[in-house]
Amino acid sequence: MLVVIVKESRVARDVRGRMVEGAAVLLAKHGLQATSFSEVLKATGAPRGSIYHHFPEGKDQLVGSALDLVSGRMLELLEQQAGKSAEEVTRHVLDMWRYVLERSHFSAGCAVLAVTVAADSKALLDQAAAVFRTWRERLAALYGAAGWPSDRAARFAAMVIASSEGAVVMSRAEQSIEPFELVAADLLEQSRRA
Repeated sequence: MLVVIVKESRVARDVRGRMVEGAAVLLAKHGLQATSFSEVLKATGAPRGSIYHHFPEGKDQLVGSALDLVSGRMLELLEQQAGKSAEEVTRHVLDMWRYVLERSHFSAGCAVLAVTVAADSKALLDQAAAVFRTWRERLAALYGAAGWPSDRAARFAAMVIASSEGAVVMSRAEQSIEPFELVAADLLEQSRRA
């Protein structure tokens, strides 16, 4: 999903952390191919020697670490919704994506999606699949805790993730919040009705 969920103002203090953060931002804004070691170094100010010190397995190791970071941030955001209504949970997810779109002026999306559509590496594709599955399961658990039957909660969680991801892509392409808002309104209505 997300973010991207990458906040450029929350830069890690250590070199490795800065590089992972920088890679997550680059993935969200420019995709997998543009997330090279040289671009990460340029964006983070990390010394060139730190590349193979911190990521001896290469670019896939760096990208995998960025996926872990983004996944963890999304799960933190979802945890904040424990015990809330289905509508509140849905609104929170949508508000997060709206924030990403507006703050980035439609230049950022989901780092996990960026890897999914461009990776040749089975390991990275498997990791991206695991991230999406984890988000979907956690979101379904929140809907279940809000009183929904488990099958309905699982279906709606998948719909929220797939719909918001697609809406983010469309809004980036059109450089407009309109596609996102159309999808968001429908998802919120469905979460209220259920």
